[in-house]
Amino acid sequence: MRKSVFFIVLLMLAANSLGWYLLNRPIEIPGWTGNIQGFSFSPYADGQNPLKKRYPQPADIAGDLDRLSGLAASVRTYSSTDGLENIPRLAGERGLRVTAGAWLDKDLDRNRREIDQLVANANSGFDIERLLVGNECLLRNDLGLVQLKAYIAEVRDATELPVSTAEPWHVWLKYPDLADAVDFITIHVLPYWEGIPASEAPAWTMERYRQVQAAFPDKKVIIGEVGWPSGGAVFGQAIPSVVNQARFVREFLGLAAEGKIDYFLMEAFDQPWKKALEGRVGAYWGMFDKARHLKYPLDGPMVPNPLWGWQALFAGVLAIGPMILFLTHWLNLRFAGRLFFPALVQLASSLLAWTLFLPWTSGFNTVGLVIWTLLLPAQGFLLIVILTNGLELTEMLWIQHWRRRFVPRSFSPEAAVPKVSIHLAIYNEPPELVFQTLDGLARLDYPDYEVLVVDNNTAREEIWRPVESYCANLGPRFRFFHLPKWPGYKAGALNYALSQTDPGAEVIGVIDSDYVVSSDWLRSLVPYFEKKDVAFVQAPQDNREWQSDLFKTMINWEYNGFFQIGMVHRNERNAIIQHGTMTLVRREALEGVGAWGEWCICEDAELGLRLFAAGYEGVYVNHIFGVGVVPTSFAAYKGQRFRWTYGAVQILRRHWRTLLLWRSSGLDLGQKFHFVTGWFPWFTDAMHLVFTFAGIFWTLGLLLFPDTFDIPLKIFLLPTLGMFLFKILHALLLYRAKVSCTFLQSLGAAVAGMGLTHSIARAVFNGLWTSSKPFLRTPKGENRPALVQAFLMAWEEAQILTLLLFAAVVFLWRYGMTSGDALLWAGLLTVQAFPYAAALATSIAGSMPRLHLVLPERRSAALRWWWQPNTRRTPLG
Repeated sequence: MRKSVFFIVLLMLAANSLGWYLLNRPIEIPGWTGNIQGFSFSPYADGQNPLKKRYPQPADIAGDLDRLSGLAASVRTYSSTDGLENIPRLAGERGLRVTAGAWLDKDLDRNRREIDQLVANANSGFDIERLLVGNECLLRNDLGLVQLKAYIAEVRDATELPVSTAEPWHVWLKYPDLADAVDFITIHVLPYWEGIPASEAPAWTMERYRQVQAAFPDKKVIIGEVGWPSGGAVFGQAIPSVVNQARFVREFLGLAAEGKIDYFLMEAFDQPWKKALEGRVGAYWGMFDKARHLKYPLDGPMVPNPLWGWQALFAGVLAIGPMILFLTHWLNLRFAGRLFFPALVQLASSLLAWTLFLPWTSGFNTVGLVIWTLLLPAQGFLLIVILTNGLELTEMLWIQHWRRRFVPRSFSPEAAVPKVSIHLAIYNEPPELVFQTLDGLARLDYPDYEVLVVDNNTAREEIWRPVESYCANLGPRFRFFHLPKWPGYKAGALNYALSQTDPGAEVIGVIDSDYVVSSDWLRSLVPYFEKKDVAFVQAPQDNREWQSDLFKTMINWEYNGFFQIGMVHRNERNAIIQHGTMTLVRREALEGVGAWGEWCICEDAELGLRLFAAGYEGVYVNHIFGVGVVPTSFAAYKGQRFRWTYGAVQILRRHWRTLLLWRSSGLDLGQKFHFVTGWFPWFTDAMHLVFTFAGIFWTLGLLLFPDTFDIPLKIFLLPTLGMFLFKILHALLLYRAKVSCTFLQSLGAAVAGMGLTHSIARAVFNGLWTSSKPFLRTPKGENRPALVQAFLMAWEEAQILTLLLFAAVVFLWRYGMTSGDALLWAGLLTVQAFPYAAALATSIAGSMPRLHLVLPERRSAALRWWWQPNTRRTPLG
């Protein structure tokens, strides 16, 4: 066994290292060892912004030029005012030639200052070799062709230097007359904005250069801007990255040298302020980052992430402990399971390592750092949820044998048959529904039992009087009590029944008012109380009358998944959830822990936790002994789940100290694990609601304040999408293995369960913020709602769905379909909308005519495994 543990851990560590290496292996790119002809030079440091009139000082400009003086021969400027008029003098002092520019736009007064200062600098004797009058004025439509030509002519007449203007390559082809007004042609060739893949961009750039050169054979053509961004959104097939920037720059420099092309790399230093103009990508065109650090060498192999070795080491060290713990304690698994879960642990550790290192591996601004700080704990929680769900998946699929598998049994010959008191609490229930339940109890094949029916708080006498009469007709075993005003909801009624129980009764049974039990229920389960440590015996809930109804079929199988998967898994560690129907409780244990908790609306689960803490054992017999009816409307369905969730939060608030791992509380580690992690999915639903509104808020920020808001990094978007896909895959795999339904029925169950996300989230927050909520009865046996009512039942969900889809559409309209990051963000908003769409779909299904989820008549052999139902479920006895 030790050898297998060592082998698996070593295998996972090796796979971890190999994965990090393959993602970051050195990339061989042609190097460049010569000087760069020129840089487009904007000297704005982080925090400086011409749009907000925060300009660099001469000392700042001098420091930047010092960094370029040994790397390049010249610089190109864009403006001749606001302190930038100092660039020619400072550059000349450092041996750098200057192509000086004047910024022109719709502000005519500013244009005049720019032109005058450009002419003054040109005639001052500084080392200026040529002049650029305006930058992309025609592209922005700031000036007309006639206006631009007039400015160019004015400067040509006032100086002896060559004069041009700068426009993208295609603008020159669109306005060929512009060439007559200039001494040389300055083109911008930026393949990123054309959506060209990085691998094809250098050759594409040269083709555009030759295209313009061929169109104007009598003019010298220089490239005023050429480059590739190191960060920002994917645009078409153009992917910004440091590696792609290095590849483009190195290859272009070689091609430019061969072709003897005059060029200016776009650009020297990252300019965070440009994000307001161009989106996030505008801040990442520099060869130096905003801190003035060179992003990559111009020669030698490129490593995408130089810190990958430390990240791999961190991920491996983080995973070793959990992997060894799992492999040395989970010995009852087949080899596939012993491989799967350590692999999942290692993957989660690697993702966490990747996230933790983001401040050092990505260019974070202040907003990005805030996002990272806020989302890091949330992502950590999502990874824990994935691991707990992964553990359930591992054990359910690959366990060798169940140590705590219980089946129906009989009394031993020498055992005395204990008296059972069955308690049926009802409130405002349709009498005909209760009659069926009472008839089932009357047919029980058990020698000694009584039935106590307690109706509490039903105001209408015509509702409870027929039940009273029916009990009288069934004989002395059946006793009826009507409590006009009684506190404690169902728990209060059950405690009253306990006070009226026959003194000789040793076992208390509880069922819901709609349950029809099989005759062997007591005979098959009460024998487990021969063991004194057993406090309660639980059988699963099941349903009837759902087979010809789409809505009921969906929620029937959604319920069934918990009893066939979750309860079986929890039973292995004596940590099942006691639920208030089909449960049998030892009376002595019940009274010993203080009876039913009237403060909690989930009194059954809360009692089970107290019984475990008192050292008792629970038994789960996965055999159907009774069937009830499912809610007939989405409102009733989600109201029931709201009550369960709210009660769970109540329990956690009351008993959180009991669940602390390091606290001695009567619960063992396995029980604490299940009671804590079993409710994790509901808290992820609460997080989903937070992230939904955060996503809508962030989308508004991206649309209205693009200079402040960034599209969150993929590392935060992908885990959310990954969590969604993992939950779907987790559910479908477990349903296929453990639940006897078809693939279509499991999909219907998944849609129904997903549709409860919003209700569960509201219940979690209500449970955290309030101390008590009224008990919500789950209506059953009602008439089907109309379609309009179905929309009203999912009104909140429908509104949020509309908001999310509207946000996604408007966002794509604003940012376009060519941006990969924009598509990813819109995709995230759409995925966030799925639970709200599922709620609306489930509610509408509740209003549709009877429709059964049938199997298709024809299906391919490849899908047969999914379509055919699993038949492992134990039938009703």
